[in-house]
Amino acid sequence: MKATIVTIGDEILIGQIVDTNSGYIAKALDRIGVQTHEMLSISDDKKHILKTFSALQNKVDLVIITGGLGPTKDDITKKTFCEYFDDTLVVNQEVLDHVTAIIEGFYKRPISQLNRDQALVPSKCEVLFNKMGTAPGMWMKKENTVYISLPGVPYEMKYIIENEIIPKVVKEYKRPFIIHKTILTYGQGESMIAERIENWENNLPEFIKLAYLPNPGRVRLRLTARGKSKETLENAIQENITSLTKIIGDIIVGFDEDETIEVVLGRLLTLQGKTIATAESCTGGKIAQMLTSVAGSSNYFRGSVVSYATDTKVDVLGVTQNTIDVHSVVSSEVAKEMVTGIQKLMKTDYAVATTGNAGPNKGEADAEVGTVFIALATPNEIIIEEFNFGQPREKVIDRTANKALEMLQKEILKNVFN
Repeated sequence: MKATIVTIGDEILIGQIVDTNSGYIAKALDRIGVQTHEMLSISDDKKHILKTFSALQNKVDLVIITGGLGPTKDDITKKTFCEYFDDTLVVNQEVLDHVTAIIEGFYKRPISQLNRDQALVPSKCEVLFNKMGTAPGMWMKKENTVYISLPGVPYEMKYIIENEIIPKVVKEYKRPFIIHKTILTYGQGESMIAERIENWENNLPEFIKLAYLPNPGRVRLRLTARGKSKETLENAIQENITSLTKIIGDIIVGFDEDETIEVVLGRLLTLQGKTIATAESCTGGKIAQMLTSVAGSSNYFRGSVVSYATDTKVDVLGVTQNTIDVHSVVSSEVAKEMVTGIQKLMKTDYAVATTGNAGPNKGEADAEVGTVFIALATPNEIIIEEFNFGQPREKVIDRTANKALEMLQKEILKNVFN
């Protein structure tokens, strides 16, 4: 079963907003065995929309459209639906009552004609009730393809997907099973991992596909299995993950999309009752942001100092001016004083510090662009490593943050198993 996701809106095409709806819809469909065939973004133009609808007719099972359902003149999706399906707009009383309750009951103002027009829907459509807003979704079928129109507002779209569309598709369509498993690795690049697991990859069953999803400093390996028996797929996936762990278990830090290294670190720190703080220069608070993205991080994360300026390193973290003068602001000596300073300031068990030259210019540092020092303070020692992550600037920052978390995890695990 295949679907195409279409976003309508000039604001997406000119880069004014980022389309997050398509990714959410694709994940929701994937959970129930519906494969997203393609994602399209098109303009608020009736001819363009009609041409897209016609091109997708009988090519996919579902066409899910977001956007263009507002009350203003530039929102033309409903009228375009009527033209494509040779239909007319009629008032849906249930929707009108809902819109009236929102406008007059919640906003405490008289309902306008624009608000009333939100209750207009094609007479042939099945209305998908939108509890979270005023624009209803629409479900219409032409020959072998169902066209579904949803509001572009993300929380409204999500409500209709989860409460209307997914249950309806599950009930009305037979679908294959699609099982995904993601293995999160840190510390080695895509090509090196590919060399290590080449024989394993070559012996995967035909119904299991492997995808490499690289980011600076980390690589996700996604296994996807498709078939009619969920149990068979799950067993096959697990068997191959077990054999994979024997080959690259030294770089695997977690499984599935939510099992990121920051989640793993949070669990380890919580289980041990340990705390952590960060002192960041070149990473600008990214490590702290990654750690605090995990729910419950207040149990172990004490705080951060983003000591971007040299005088902040001196005044807040206690780095001595002499150390900076002698060794430069980007040096192992400064990294050491930063990490000991933040550990003492925040009274934590662990601490991480970064100082580097992310570029594009050298600035106050003597070190080459791309040079980074990462310092890690544990309850027993201080570890400092030097790297050169090259360019561009964004790559240096991302790789530094990921490498710092990788170093932290390895040291915590030493304490777990010793």
